[in-house]
Amino acid sequence: MPSYKAPSFQDRIAAAGSAKQKALDALRAKPPVDEAIMAERRRAREAKDQAIAIERAAKAEAAALAKAQKAERKAAELAAEAEKQAAAEAAAALKAARLTPPSAAEMKAARDARYAARKARNR
Repeated sequence: MPSYKAPSFQDRIAAAGSAKQKALDALRAKPPVDEAIMAERRRAREAKDQAIAIERAAKAEAAALAKAQKAERKAAELAAEAEKQAAAEAAAALKAARLTPPSAAEMKAARDARYAARKARNR
């Protein structure tokens, strides 16, 4: 079996040149593209681009609508939470007011009111 012979620099240059020439010949042999065909391709590409733009706009509009609905739900949840917390705070304040014993001045005012009511009934 013969050993491998590495191509020389000149061989590689020649091979590259012949490959380049072969590609150029294939390109030149290609028939020119008809303008009508190019115009039809351009119209098809523009129609496709326009459809994509419309689809993107629809998706963006849907996303904006979903975002607005989400923000609206979040605001409603926050308002409900604030209302619930306000009610809980009011209930806690009422409970605290019931549990604190009346001060001496409050007790005296209540006693005086009862006394005045009793006197008013007896007259």
